[in-house]
Amino acid sequence: MSEPSDRGERPLRVVIADDQTIVRDGLVTLLGLMDGIEVVAAVEDGQQALEAARRHQPDALLIDLHMPVLGGVEATRRMTSEHPRVAVVVLTTYADDESILAALAAGARGYLTKNANRHEISRALHAAAGGQTVIDDHVRDRLLANATSGSGSGTRRPPPAELPDGLTPREVEVLRLVCDGLTNPEIAERLVISEHTVKTHINHLFAKTGSRDRAQAINYARAQQLD
Repeated sequence: MSEPSDRGERPLRVVIADDQTIVRDGLVTLLGLMDGIEVVAAVEDGQQALEAARRHQPDALLIDLHMPVLGGVEATRRMTSEHPRVAVVVLTTYADDESILAALAAGARGYLTKNANRHEISRALHAAAGGQTVIDDHVRDRLLANATSGSGSGTRRPPPAELPDGLTPREVEVLRLVCDGLTNPEIAERLVISEHTVKTHINHLFAKTGSRDRAQAINYARAQQLD
């Protein structure tokens, strides 16, 4: 793969930011095996990513979204403001509209899910460093589908700006998929999250809405115009 002309033949210098040690170490190992990439730092939160950028002047940042201290979206926003020459590529388990659009609006040039292999990650990093925007096929298909048909089951009104009963945007998204009749495995696949995470969201929204089961949760969603 050819390098952008302004770097000549030197490798692409990359900072990795992920709060999960096993994921972070795995990415360091995987990218370390790729020609044309040099991992100059691996850190566990967005604040450390900004500090690493100041210290190492990398070409690209590969960053997770949900991290302690400073999350990926805010870190991306600050990175593109303070270090505009650093291309940010998001690598995350989250493929919901809120996460995707927030990351892209913050200035990310790439958005991949953690199903991506090392070659796809390498291509995305090089492309982003060259000024291109790279979006995972699954993520792109989701955005296109929702742009043309709401959330996948007909045109759907946006949720209210202020959500009732302390519900989060993610819990509302899960609730809407429950209303669509999706099972936990189907919701997990749609949102690219684990079934355990789906169960956690459902338990939280049941508690907040006072619902004992899915039928009551659906009735709640309709009463609150969240379906």
